[in-house]
Amino acid sequence: MSGVVVTDPPKAAAEDVEALAAYGVATVSEAMGRTGLLGPGIRPVQQGVRIAGTAVTVLSWPGDNLMIHAAVEQCGEGDVLVVTTTSPSTDGMFGELFATALQRRGVRGVVTAAGIRDTQELREMGFAAWSRAVSAQGTVKATGGSVNVPVAVDGQVIRPGDVIVADDDGVMVVPREHARRVAEASEAREQKEAATRAAFVEGELGLDRYGLRDKLEQLGVTYQSYDEHAAGERP
Repeated sequence: MSGVVVTDPPKAAAEDVEALAAYGVATVSEAMGRTGLLGPGIRPVQQGVRIAGTAVTVLSWPGDNLMIHAAVEQCGEGDVLVVTTTSPSTDGMFGELFATALQRRGVRGVVTAAGIRDTQELREMGFAAWSRAVSAQGTVKATGGSVNVPVAVDGQVIRPGDVIVADDDGVMVVPREHARRVAEASEAREQKEAATRAAFVEGELGLDRYGLRDKLEQLGVTYQSYDEHAAGERP
């Protein structure tokens, strides 16, 4: 497998990335039309951490982390390393030593469709990580791959410089050219949800706030007392 290391790809504007960092994955995905999610298989190794950063992408051979070494050189302040493989792999391709090198360069975290290890050390050093698997299985450094090319994770295409947003709910990608618009839509959604939250605190029901009683009627859903319902089920 030959490959390429692409240098200096375009990135989303830093101010738009920081704006997106204020919102959770669920909010941003809803604001983007319920798109961008990498899927439930990519899970955090820590809790209570939310990050947003620009993607540096890696396409590696399964069980081979050579191209992660090549990618470290391409990483900088505010980036998130995104690693996938040419076919499914759960090997522990990323660990504490990589995190140490990336943390030194200002990288905010790693997202991998393969496996990671040294999870306790990653938590202790505060390096955020999301992965498909946790595995102590080691890897080799023997096969070429690519850095900063478009990759796909669970059907989502991630290009270098796109925005990665990640938290306890999972991971999503925002195309770099849409980062500002999505940040503005996320702010609008957050304000709407704040108003709804306040209404629920006061006792308003979602059935009324969202106008769902008419929907239930349209769908033929009826209300019965317990006695009426029980009587209807008798032979």
